Amino acid sequence: MKRHLLEAADLDRADATLVLDTAAQIDQALAGREVKKLPTLRGRTVVNLFYEDSTRTRISFELAAKRLSADVINFSAKGSSVSKGESLKDTALTLEAMGADAVVVRHSSSGAPHRLANWVRGSVVNAGDGTHEHPTQALLDAYTIRQRLGRLEGVRVAIVGDVLHSRVARSNVGLLHTLGADVTLVAPPTLLPVGVGSWPAEVSYDLDAVLPKVDVVMMLRVQAERMNASFFPSAREYSRRYGLDARRMGVLPDDAIVMHPGPMNRGMEIAAEVADSARSTIVEQVANGVSTRMAVLYLLLGGAPA
Repeated sequence: MKRHLLEAADLDRADATLVLDTAAQIDQALAGREVKKLPTLRGRTVVNLFYEDSTRTRISFELAAKRLSADVINFSAKGSSVSKGESLKDTALTLEAMGADAVVVRHSSSGAPHRLANWVRGSVVNAGDGTHEHPTQALLDAYTIRQRLGRLEGVRVAIVGDVLHSRVARSNVGLLHTLGADVTLVAPPTLLPVGVGSWPAEVSYDLDAVLPKVDVVMMLRVQAERMNASFFPSAREYSRRYGLDARRMGVLPDDAIVMHPGPMNRGMEIAAEVADSARSTIVEQVANGVSTRMAVLYLLLGGAPA
């Protein structure tokens, strides 16, 4: 692997498969342990540098680093010198001076982790930058698909919803294509980005036509906090056209699974009975996020070949 993980394109097929295989080995190694810890990163320091609100990702990275016996520093922009006007660069240099071996960064500005990688000597892991990318979410999604279906090659995946504002969609399209899956994006035209035709994915506006032909349906949250205009007539209309309810779940193939990166808007893009059904992998995704991020930190910091 490279020194940093900034976007899904940083991983070729061999690197991505190595991460997934390492995550599986970590799961096996921890399964028989009463104390869920490995000594791999003892003496290393991982900084979680979060400029945006987060529950799953921040806790997942913290738990991953701690289970590898690393020292963890959690930095939140709220209540820090950032509120006094300190820049990202000065914050990064301060953390490096304190001995950070890796910086896990989430930022509202697309491209912030790439800037950070030019300023620090340690590894930088992108935990989500604006509407750009979220590579570890794509890795844990791929791991979950492989765990449930036993393969990634030839798997048909529909990514449904607010593609325009979704860093998860961007990372998943790239990584799943690299791993041999066939991806279809389903959204209203107003929620598809300019240039989506150049992405390695099909595009459809009709969810009902796509559902009977897919192995995985990945629902995306409507990111109202990033919207500064009206992208669809109403929440009710959006849910009627692009929400996954029990009726639509019923037309999926027998072995198909339902995914969501979280947090969910129950009743909007996904009905409660679908989110809580046996097809749903949403809780598994959270659990798999820890082992996948353990694999990423191990491969970046644990002495694996660069």
